[in-house]
Amino acid sequence: MTTAGAQWFYPRGSRKRDGWECVVDRTLSGWRYTGIRVAALQEGTTVTLAAEPVERIVVPLTGRFTVRYMLAGAADWQEQALSGRKSVFHGPTDTLYLPTGTALSIVGTGRVAVAEAPTDTVLPVAYIGHADVPIELRGAGRSSRQVHNFGTPASVAADRLIVCEVITPAENWSSYPPHKHDDYQPGVESHLEEIYYFEAAVSRGLTAPSAASPFGFMRTYSSEAGSIDILEEVHSGDVALVPYGWHGPCVAAPGYDLYYLNVMAGPDPDRSWQISDDPAHGWIRDTWIGQEIDPRLPYTC
Repeated sequence: MTTAGAQWFYPRGSRKRDGWECVVDRTLSGWRYTGIRVAALQEGTTVTLAAEPVERIVVPLTGRFTVRYMLAGAADWQEQALSGRKSVFHGPTDTLYLPTGTALSIVGTGRVAVAEAPTDTVLPVAYIGHADVPIELRGAGRSSRQVHNFGTPASVAADRLIVCEVITPAENWSSYPPHKHDDYQPGVESHLEEIYYFEAAVSRGLTAPSAASPFGFMRTYSSEAGSIDILEEVHSGDVALVPYGWHGPCVAAPGYDLYYLNVMAGPDPDRSWQISDDPAHGWIRDTWIGQEIDPRLPYTC
């Protein structure tokens, strides 16, 4: 990692705060539009979040949880159970969108993430069950990946947040070709900050020794919007931030599947994800024509 990337990559545990294993929010210099919190909960433990001017999506990573929440101006607490999943590599999970100004607590056993974006616009609570999450198989061949679009504009009515998760099987590439979304051009490109939260695991069907250390790689480099230079080995719990610049690929090492949760938001008047491919590499998309999707996908349970 070079100096130009030191501000934007955080190994697991390096941003602990208030019972959360990881906190990224506007207290981080140069970061404005997105946030993420990740917690590991044992039976009987709880994490809480005060009512703040941010909309949120609660995403169980591993395990199951109950979310208690109080909407702005309400007198009573409400509850929503999230059935969760065995791991991030076992298909989609239930998620819960909570509008700005909502206080909440989360109780359960496992790992849970909360995506955030500042807004003053109040929208309805939205629960999306795992069976209703759109699953997209993107790319082809060794660029095949699986996308869960539970927090995209087509799936949930948020004001700013765009959230999805991606599974990249061992030896495959995702977030590829390298692309950017740092220059608002209506109908062409969005201006969005982006968070990558990573997990990695021994690939399905393989038996590995206890010393196995699942990993992948992630690349981000400079565009006209700013200087950034990141090439990192990523492990479970690591977080990479993309304030601007070309980003991709994310590469799953042989023997290890790679997962990432993407959180995006920005200042544009419309909530959309529109990208520009790096002109040096965009032609790669044409090579997918006629190739099959990786037969290992989809990972569903």
